[in-house]
Amino acid sequence: MLREFRLDDEVAVHRYGSDDDVTRYTTWGPNSPADTAMFLSEVAREAAREPRTTFILAVATLDDELTGAANLTITDTQSTGELGYVLARDQWGHGYATEVARRLILFGFDELELLRITATCHPDNFASARVLEKAGMHFEKTIRDHLRVRGGWRDSRVFAIAASDEGAVHSD
Repeated sequence: MLREFRLDDEVAVHRYGSDDDVTRYTTWGPNSPADTAMFLSEVAREAAREPRTTFILAVATLDDELTGAANLTITDTQSTGELGYVLARDQWGHGYATEVARRLILFGFDELELLRITATCHPDNFASARVLEKAGMHFEKTIRDHLRVRGGWRDSRVFAIAASDEGAVHSD
């Protein structure tokens, strides 16, 4: 399930955010306790912003155990969003990331009325690329030297889905 973050999520957020395996392909981390606290402060600021253009949500099990984070950010065009997600290592391989991506796509198209949603991933992150494809997104291109991460430049693979794509996720 996706929900707003709470202050009592800090221990769980730090558990996945400080994991070297979890953050291997991210643009952040591994996080210190101060980094985790700063992240939760940023989340609270974004949630209070009006109009809200960034939705950073907690990924939790049905019994409300926090297992990761997901985000959808509306870009300057107001018709495009960019999604992202991260899950604790013990949650990998169960289809949860694909379900999270699909829910963000559904939210973006049906609730925010976006026309297009994109996502990027590290070129070596084959699991994330597969998640994006299973969620209905299509590989578009690789951007060379796209992001400066941990002192070096990194390429990014770009995936996208349009609201008009055949098979795009929508509620009935």
